[in-house]
Amino acid sequence: MAEDQADGPAPRCALAIYAHPDDPDVACGGTLANWAAAGSEVHVCLCCDGDKGSSDPGVVPEDLVRSRRREVEAAGRALGVKIHHWLGYPDGEVEDSAELRGRLVALVREVRPDAVVAPDPTAVFFGPDYVNHRDHRQVGWAVLDAVAPAASSPHYFPDRGAAHQVAVLYLSGTLEPDTWVDITASLDIKAAALACHTSQLGEGGEWLRDVVRQRAEEAGQMAGVPYAEAFRKVVLG
Repeated sequence: MAEDQADGPAPRCALAIYAHPDDPDVACGGTLANWAAAGSEVHVCLCCDGDKGSSDPGVVPEDLVRSRRREVEAAGRALGVKIHHWLGYPDGEVEDSAELRGRLVALVREVRPDAVVAPDPTAVFFGPDYVNHRDHRQVGWAVLDAVAPAASSPHYFPDRGAAHQVAVLYLSGTLEPDTWVDITASLDIKAAALACHTSQLGEGGEWLRDVVRQRAEEAGQMAGVPYAEAFRKVVLG
């Protein structure tokens, strides 16, 4: 396996699980691009359809869902992510429930990833003017419970496939980062992937690259590299 510059070897297989269609590209697009370039089999699971991702009251939710799926496919091509899994929950209606955990356990046991990437559900307030979206928190809690311990135990959801132990969990959007992935080589790829989400960001131009660069530079300063993505890392196996 090729070495990831900041955090050891790229995983053989990785599964990123997020709420909304643009979430993984924002949170870990550079890391996913690094891993895909290193030969990892990278899967992305999106729990929600993105049907409420517009402030325009005239938007038809079904049309928005179709647009956002096309955007995800385009962003995946930019990152090198070829496999997407859609769970189909409406925005705002996903719950950390036994039903969701069972579906995630089944997916983990099917994909059998070494690494799972997901939002940190303990992060609620980002400064004085932003509350982390409830869907992010619900998905984050469900992923934690599905990975540790349910997917690894044959007694949880015994009809959802053979047990599988995920080796490492990367939590993004965390207030307690302890691991940084150097994305200097993939920064422009991340920006290109984000630019595909035109329903959310408009036509991505230099302003978008500036925002991506600024956030990655801030994380990079903590890691001692030009550009990085930050995570809370949990080693499970």
